[in-house]
Amino acid sequence: MRVTTNHEPPTPGRPWYHELTREQWRAFAGTFLGWMFDGFDFTVLTFILIDIQKSFAVDTVLAGALGTVTLVMRLVGGVIAGAAADKWGRRLPLMLSILWFSIFAFLSAFSTSYAMLFALRALFGIGMGGVWAAGMPLSLEHLPAHLRGVVSGLLQGGFAWGFILAALAFRLVYPMFNGYPGLGWRVMFGIGLAPVLLVPWIRARVTESPVWLERRRHMQATGRTEKTPLVRLFQRDLIGTTLQCAALMTAFMFSYYSIVFWYATLLRARGVEPLAYLVILNLGQALGNPAWGRISDGPLGRRGAVTLTALLGVAAVPLFALSTSPALMLVGAAAMGICGIGIWGMAPTYLTERFPTAVRGVGPGFAFHAGAALGSMTPTVIGYLQQRGVALPNAMGLLIAIAGLSVATLIWLGPETRGRLFVALDEGERPEGATVRQRGATVR
Repeated sequence: MRVTTNHEPPTPGRPWYHELTREQWRAFAGTFLGWMFDGFDFTVLTFILIDIQKSFAVDTVLAGALGTVTLVMRLVGGVIAGAAADKWGRRLPLMLSILWFSIFAFLSAFSTSYAMLFALRALFGIGMGGVWAAGMPLSLEHLPAHLRGVVSGLLQGGFAWGFILAALAFRLVYPMFNGYPGLGWRVMFGIGLAPVLLVPWIRARVTESPVWLERRRHMQATGRTEKTPLVRLFQRDLIGTTLQCAALMTAFMFSYYSIVFWYATLLRARGVEPLAYLVILNLGQALGNPAWGRISDGPLGRRGAVTLTALLGVAAVPLFALSTSPALMLVGAAAMGICGIGIWGMAPTYLTERFPTAVRGVGPGFAFHAGAALGSMTPTVIGYLQQRGVALPNAMGLLIAIAGLSVATLIWLGPETRGRLFVALDEGERPEGATVRQRGATVR
């Protein structure tokens, strides 16, 4: 018998944020803040690459490799933390991941060589991947189905807020220390220790996922043993889901890095100060993610919302990458942030809705970060196109268009998941007629 979770329907005329309990808000806040600081500690690197090149006398290829190794190692962290979240609960791996990436971000400030910094950024990537894999199911499993879209968008938009914080720190904090040779970039990394303050708060105030807790109670009561989560992903009934989700996230990542990685270089080549455009782009994402997530809770569903957003992002390419008018470029940055990167508003909820409770940590974690690892090739592809004589705006526009169309296609290879009810127990694991209640939901 299939086990489903029947959540309470929405209350007509009541704002969605009034429907969340304090417990649900705290689960949201723990994940949102962890992912926001994750975004800060990663994107701060993009502001200080020139300083690192000067300090360690390395070329642009080696400087760029600091970002690539972090993205690749996210896959390791996503798999490890996701598997741990499925086995021991979502909360502990989230806390350990935040602690991990904060420590290695801080230690990066004390690097005495490029090799040491490279190793520390690789280790940082493990924690970065773990926050998403453990935090997203923790937060979304607390929620009723009809609110997952908007909250998913708010959660994913936390990364953009982290970027904006990094930009503000670079503008306000960095100049205070940059007068001392090699100190400014080290201080920027040192700020990365701040997220450790989240860990005791999460431990004291954030509760474990009720869906995961119910599954554990049932497994203990029946004496069943868990299959290894990562192996479970590649069994016959789930391998199609795993591969489709990983392919979709790869297209998402190609789209994202086509938009953001070379954008500051494009602006500087045109003699434009990048900061305002970068802030507008990321503010557009921070606002667009929850807006499209909310839309995906309606008749369009996840697939329709992702498709429409991706195609609007493709349509924004002329304003974003090809226009040379400052005013039109600002409009393009806002449009690309809201729409082109708006697809990410549906990513957390779509991935968590595709996988059963037993692998809802490792499944989305693997798919998301496998996509990030493969997507890390995007900057190299655009660089190669430039070497072959393609102008940077055209190379960016071409990759954005290909990635956007790929997203709009790949999303339809999987089922619609809007309103899908999270299952606390896998099919066939529950005695006939048993009923389990949890806050705001009934598991039948």
